[in-house]
Amino acid sequence: MKTVESPHDMQRICGNLRLAGETIGLVPTMGAFHEGHLSLMRAARQACSQVAASLFVNPTQFGRGEDLTNYPRTFEQDAALAEQVGVDYLFAPTEGAMYPNGYETYVEVERLTKVLCGVARPIHFRGVTTIVTKLFNIVRPHKAFFGQKDAQQTVVIRKMVDDLNMDVEIVELPIVREPDGLAMSSRNQYLSPEEREEAVVLYRSLEEARRLIDGGERDAKRIISTIERVIRTASHAEVDYIEVVDSSTLQPLDALNGETLIALAVRIGSARLIDNIKIKV
Repeated sequence: MKTVESPHDMQRICGNLRLAGETIGLVPTMGAFHEGHLSLMRAARQACSQVAASLFVNPTQFGRGEDLTNYPRTFEQDAALAEQVGVDYLFAPTEGAMYPNGYETYVEVERLTKVLCGVARPIHFRGVTTIVTKLFNIVRPHKAFFGQKDAQQTVVIRKMVDDLNMDVEIVELPIVREPDGLAMSSRNQYLSPEEREEAVVLYRSLEEARRLIDGGERDAKRIISTIERVIRTASHAEVDYIEVVDSSTLQPLDALNGETLIALAVRIGSARLIDNIKIKV
């Protein structure tokens, strides 16, 4: 595996790979790799002849008072894990390389970023779409791999790709969970042992919603109420949102219809955790 820091060098390498007829898969990350990240890299390895993973804690997607400073940074461990799963190029630029002095250009998807996580994190998705656009321009991947845990992010990026005629296929892969059901996340590291034990309530609440739906329930308000009741059994849990929305438009639903996304964000201690399930009815 080759580690590349310069955007110019990475662009040149990937341009040459394309000229040679290689197919490039990109896994964009902010590091602190866990099995969720590695599953994306393995999928890229199977689908593409060359795999690039980016490792960059992107400052523009963090709002004031968020965890930019404390976000886990484990570069050497990440590099070793990426190499183990077959990544060919680890693109790890500096902040100055990606946002040089005088930088003032941003990419924004409007409607889809004003709901769900966009309410509490109003600048977050502008930072995401900007950095992903830059990564797509630098790496020029044929396929880019994202996890369902960040379901809204994938919808936003697909819209951006479609609207801006970007020549890249967006691949979404299922959530990878701990044995007790907690969705894997770099931010799980913020949890104390007691908070970690309670955090599984997110998964339990979604599974309770799934059981209700399997039993015939279609009313969104009743499903949301059930999820909230389960979450409130955890003393450290503070609900940010619980939503039942169309999985493509992210518009709220009164009743389940077609492919539905049930998404939630919950604060447990200093960690803001997200999770979701997709259900077709």
